[in-house]
Amino acid sequence: MRELIYFIATSIDGRIADGDGATDGFSADPELYAALAREVPESIPAHLREALGARLDPARARWTTVIMGRRTYQPALDAGIASPYAPLEQIVVSRTLRPSGAEGEPRFASDPVAVVRELREREGGGIWLCGGGELAGALADEIDRLIVKVNPVLLGDGVPLVGGPAMPGPWRLESTRTLPGGVVMTEYVRARG
Repeated sequence: MRELIYFIATSIDGRIADGDGATDGFSADPELYAALAREVPESIPAHLREALGARLDPARARWTTVIMGRRTYQPALDAGIASPYAPLEQIVVSRTLRPSGAEGEPRFASDPVAVVRELREREGGGIWLCGGGELAGALADEIDRLIVKVNPVLLGDGVPLVGGPAMPGPWRLESTRTLPGGVVMTEYVRARG
């Protein structure tokens, strides 16, 4: 069965964005982006991959589908980018956005749990939960793997890593390491049963 992987950047105090929804307080170290482009190029927006020299080989990608909330998708829309993570299958969970007919546009859905369960029944790589915190809260019971890039900053206020109830149940630490810019990447797997 396909894994739902919540791969997200956060502050030390567990915020994925500040009170205005901005992430510009996080590390902007070019070496960090280069390391991520080498390791998980599918996590880099398509329009930045080429600039970073990232090559996306779908056969080696950790995930082949990305699911995101409307606020996570909004910056791409504002920049005129209909398909920010091409060639991945892209799904935007929103109760307000509707398809415009733009080429490569994501699929829109209103029920994230139903979408994830349907995706799990199909062939493919992992499913990346790109954000945000409210969507992570709605999918808390479905998340199999949590990969957190902890940035060396305190935001104090803002969007929590998981909106709503805490992610239930125990998690097992799989790995932790330091990336450029002082970012610590920690990976947890849900301890099932």
